[in-house]
Amino acid sequence: MQVTETLNEGLKRGYNITVTADELNAKVNEKLAEAQPEVEMKGFRKGKVPMALLKKQFGQRLLGEAMQETIDGAMNQHFEDSGDRPALQPKVEMVDGDDWKEGDDVKVEMSYEALPAIPDVDLASISLEKMVVKADDAAVDEALANLAETAQDFKARRKGSKAKDGDQVVMDFVGKVDGEAFDGGSAEDYPLVLGSNSFIPGFEEQLVGVKAEEEKDCTVSFPEDYQAEHLAGKEAVFTCTIKEVKEPVAAEINDEMATKFGAEDLDGLKGQIRERLEAEYAGASRAVMKRGLLDALDGLVSFDLPPSLVEAEAGQIAHQLWHEENPDVQGHDHPEIEASDEHNKLAERRVRLGLLLAELGQKAEVEVTDAEMTQAIMNQARQYPGQERQFFEFIQQNAQMQQQMRAPIFEDKVVDYVFELAQVTDKEVPKDDLQKAVEALEDE
Repeated sequence: MQVTETLNEGLKRGYNITVTADELNAKVNEKLAEAQPEVEMKGFRKGKVPMALLKKQFGQRLLGEAMQETIDGAMNQHFEDSGDRPALQPKVEMVDGDDWKEGDDVKVEMSYEALPAIPDVDLASISLEKMVVKADDAAVDEALANLAETAQDFKARRKGSKAKDGDQVVMDFVGKVDGEAFDGGSAEDYPLVLGSNSFIPGFEEQLVGVKAEEEKDCTVSFPEDYQAEHLAGKEAVFTCTIKEVKEPVAAEINDEMATKFGAEDLDGLKGQIRERLEAEYAGASRAVMKRGLLDALDGLVSFDLPPSLVEAEAGQIAHQLWHEENPDVQGHDHPEIEASDEHNKLAERRVRLGLLLAELGQKAEVEVTDAEMTQAIMNQARQYPGQERQFFEFIQQNAQMQQQMRAPIFEDKVVDYVFELAQVTDKEVPKDDLQKAVEALEDE
């Protein structure tokens, strides 16, 4: 086998690989010899089929396997000897493939872009500022008020008031089909929030405008696919006796409300809220500090970038931004999108930082554990209620999707590793300052 360099410019590499006919023949014979003891053929005992007959029967198929294995072996040996790491899958083409015949040498052209050598970075020299925000009483009280809105209560409207959408109507009702009451069609003191869509379609709308002590007949039709087959598609009349009309009000902030949210008392709920708020602040602060770290790293390193990676990243950025500007276009049936100089500049930064973080993570032996991957998959699966199992199985069978999910976890672990080595100074700031810093990230 012979490997000859044909191109070495920047990160671009090219090689000719020649596998002689004798090498291929030897590889085929080796495979036949390995298989011979297990081969059974009519007229011969197991393991006694002559090599010449085996070669006639299986030679063509084994020749293809031998070619592939030999070329793959040559490529792997080249990368091991040279230390090169291809940025993308190498391009491999067989020379004179259409004219090649058994007995000829195999000649292959291989080309790729090598990943660059990443310079060392003194991580301890990086200075970062960590914005620290404490959850003050005003923030806790604001969050409590928002919770009270969700823990909605109802109070009686003035006598004679008409029910509005969103009001609660307390009533007795009896439902009849063909003049006969049916099981499950009656209730007493039933509290129904108008607009909640908890009853048969069309029912609640007919109660808008009713008053206490009023009787109202509501005529509706059960859906054709109603779970009770004997009622499906049937028309029903519900005679409703209205007892109270109540308007929604925010829950009173007290110990009773706190128990609705799983706390022992109001002080306990305030403590939970304070912890949640400070966790949110910490997450936002980390995002700001991460941007500061990436900016610092970007200013510390400079190296050649594989053009193919930059081009692919710029195209992806341009495509994503185009869809954000044209949200009505869901598919990819649109004009060709060309990357601008701005897209290319952003792509260069992303590729440079991606390669640097990958190198730092490799040297630090950062790994994404199976437990971390499983947790990430489960978090995403929750976005598909009722289809969690199918989503989980889809990810398990899709290596590309697994890599897409693993990459951000790996990056965050590397960032945390760098945070530990960098000089980080805490700075206590008001919530508004942190909010402005976060908004600045979103505007970039």
